[in-house]
Amino acid sequence: MTQNFGGTMSKLPQTTMQATEQSRLPIAALLALAMTGFICIFTETIPAGLLPQIAQGLNVSESVAGQLITSYALGSLIAAIPLTILTAKWPRRHVLLFTAIGFLIFNTITALSQHIILTLIVRFFAGAAAGLAWSLLAGYARRMVRPEQQGKAMAIAMIGTPIALSLGVPAGTWLGQLIGWKMSFVIMSILTIILIFWILIAVPNYPGQSHQKQQSIMSVLKTPGVFVVLSVVFTWMLAHNILYTYITPFLTLSNLQSNVGIVLLIFGLMALIGIWFTGRTIDHHLRKLVLVSLFAFSLLSLCLGLWSNINWIVFISIGLWGLTFGGAATLLQTALADAAGHGADVALSLNVVVWNSAIAGSGILGGILLTELGAKSFPWIMCIILICCYLIAYFSKNAGFAQMRHN
Repeated sequence: MTQNFGGTMSKLPQTTMQATEQSRLPIAALLALAMTGFICIFTETIPAGLLPQIAQGLNVSESVAGQLITSYALGSLIAAIPLTILTAKWPRRHVLLFTAIGFLIFNTITALSQHIILTLIVRFFAGAAAGLAWSLLAGYARRMVRPEQQGKAMAIAMIGTPIALSLGVPAGTWLGQLIGWKMSFVIMSILTIILIFWILIAVPNYPGQSHQKQQSIMSVLKTPGVFVVLSVVFTWMLAHNILYTYITPFLTLSNLQSNVGIVLLIFGLMALIGIWFTGRTIDHHLRKLVLVSLFAFSLLSLCLGLWSNINWIVFISIGLWGLTFGGAATLLQTALADAAGHGADVALSLNVVVWNSAIAGSGILGGILLTELGAKSFPWIMCIILICCYLIAYFSKNAGFAQMRHN
């Protein structure tokens, strides 16, 4: 009797320890995914602040040098879906390492290249590696944890994105001025080597999808909620990038153009707060967070339209805009993965295409608006787009942004 009692007592702490271990988030592995996202964004944005140096180094105009960003985006846009389907049966860590090795090779060649054509080609392939990575990261993070922890896991895995968005251009500019633009890409390669070892040590492996479980693009698109979420992705990112891409001409309306670096830094810091808050609350309040973020962004667009010439209102509004945007990637990818189920990897590759299409579309639409109507028109057009976006999300109560999530 005593032995049985003692044996029962000895099992209790072990059971408690196992439960604690199961509830503990795999922080090291999730941060490796965050580092992957950081490298994706940093590699994409680093030329933006270094166009004069790149143009001089490659003996081309700044407008041609700017196509390094375009080439990267095209790589993500074109290659995300076929690469995701091609690697669907591969073990997941193999795919993650494949993308990291791609960044190592292509950033190193960029640093060594003396010719614009070669540089544009390797930038395209770097973008392709990024497109594959973005289709993988969210689903990978979700598989590491229990269903009730998936939102928090994704928030951690996505934290590299706002950090890179807020610090990528100013840090890249500073590095380029300090050590030269080529060395900036060398540093990215060194960070990628660290990432490769990090993945090998900390990130668990999972099997790819069997042939029976693979789903076609059309079947995933027909899954209830998937098209709705992708529609919200497109309209939200279209509105966001109209202003983000042309932030400097818009800031001239309030004489803040000389402070664009500070404005974007505040935007980025507020975005970090947004992603932290999202991580804390997403598992129980995804729908509310999406609706509140879109409603607040709509109001902020209205404020920017009404008082675009008052610098303190513009400054505060852009900071709050960062707050509403910080959790966007986590919210949208979680909603998309929830809706797609076993087709999550294909759905997330579609997300890469839609996201980059919105960026390209915002560049075209914003350029037309700037030329024809001036920067004052941005907030008003954004507000119209955001109202449409809000309505799509609001009326998707049963699928996409459901009132009750089913993990």
